[in-house]
Amino acid sequence: MKKDHVFHRDFNKDYPLIEKAEGIYLIDNTGKKYIDASSGAVAVNIGHGRKEIIDAIVEQAEKVSFVHTMRFETQIQSDLSELIAKLAPETLDTVYFTSGGAEANESALKLARQCHVGRGNQKKTKILSHWNSYHGNTMWTLSAGGDNKRRKLYKSDLHDGIIHEFPPYSRLIEDDKERDDKSFGKDRLRRIEETIIHEGPDTISCFILEPIVGSQIAALVPPDNYLRGIRELCSKYDILMIADEVMTGFGRTGEIFAVNHWDVVPDIITFAKGVSSAYLPLGGMIVNDAIAETIKNEWNGKFAHGFTFSGHPLSLAAGKANIDYVLNHDLVNKSKTQGIYLMDRMAGLKHKYNFIGELRGKGLLIGFEIVKDKKQNVAFESDFQAAEVFNKISIKNGAVLYPGQGEINGEKFDHILLGPPLTITTEEIDELIKIIEKTCDEYFDYLEKTENEDGLLS
Repeated sequence: MKKDHVFHRDFNKDYPLIEKAEGIYLIDNTGKKYIDASSGAVAVNIGHGRKEIIDAIVEQAEKVSFVHTMRFETQIQSDLSELIAKLAPETLDTVYFTSGGAEANESALKLARQCHVGRGNQKKTKILSHWNSYHGNTMWTLSAGGDNKRRKLYKSDLHDGIIHEFPPYSRLIEDDKERDDKSFGKDRLRRIEETIIHEGPDTISCFILEPIVGSQIAALVPPDNYLRGIRELCSKYDILMIADEVMTGFGRTGEIFAVNHWDVVPDIITFAKGVSSAYLPLGGMIVNDAIAETIKNEWNGKFAHGFTFSGHPLSLAAGKANIDYVLNHDLVNKSKTQGIYLMDRMAGLKHKYNFIGELRGKGLLIGFEIVKDKKQNVAFESDFQAAEVFNKISIKNGAVLYPGQGEINGEKFDHILLGPPLTITTEEIDELIKIIEKTCDEYFDYLEKTENEDGLLS
């Protein structure tokens, strides 16, 4: 047998070999087609195989394929920065490029620290974040994130000074008086302010959060007063607000950036995934004028940070062509309208199947929970791996979803994220729903069989 030299993500899994990708479809070496209902890792916003992006990469490669940005810059760096700045909320005018989302968030956390030191706030070292969040797998972003499964192995190595608060998630609602979103959001904000006061506002550098939580609580949309309240708290206590839009940016939720749903202007927006639709690795951050001026005036213009591949010309060319494609094909608005249609179709399945719990999301970022009993919102046992099993059946049926398992106060919960390319048509959504419905039927049979054989559902 020929030796396998690949260091697999999971050595115990057999992975289909994808040989071609077109639009919303992946095609493996046997000719089987899969609907990419998760856009990879909610990244391929414009779908696969767009010649415009490929041509732009080739054109840039024929000019210059790489320069080191400590010594040189390129026109594409200027062009893409200008385009992103025009799309960003007011006062966010300066763009720094990385190779992905973890690098973008790592850069933002370091920039926040350097900014405060430059302003004379030496004690501002702590980072506020949420449990059940994901900001990357570098040690600092892993520390800031709130995924206990990822953190467990490295617990002794994680950075000190991270303050985690619970997100505004329905499983935290303690009694009926908090049932309305406004009251619940107000309660979460009150608890966060209490934490800020307890820790000392003069010790807190930044609050990093996902405007809509992605992989950790499958498209959790906060109460309407929540992000505005976070913005007010950050301004009140001189804490920089970092919006992690790695998954939500560039049209995914029906707005160019998710913060636009609430007219909130953070101090820094981080991005990746949808900026280039993953045609080449690209990420970055957009910073406000005040931060840029602090670096210019207090640090002799130098950010104490950098990567070899920051501002890689080929990645930037992919990003520019990708954003042009999004704008020229009105994909932000299409994400909004097609998201409403997909949500409506999923609501029909929720009504039909008892194991489909809370359904939520905006645009083409939609999540649902898989539960034992949706009336009581009871989750499956952790070892049952409900979402993984559901996705395994779905892949067999021809659609790739994004499964996950979260934990709140020791209670595990399973969820599925849907994030198809923004180019998906109504007919393709109908095709996807047929596959999900078939998967639901087979999953129901699986649950009955498992209950009878093992008693795992009792």
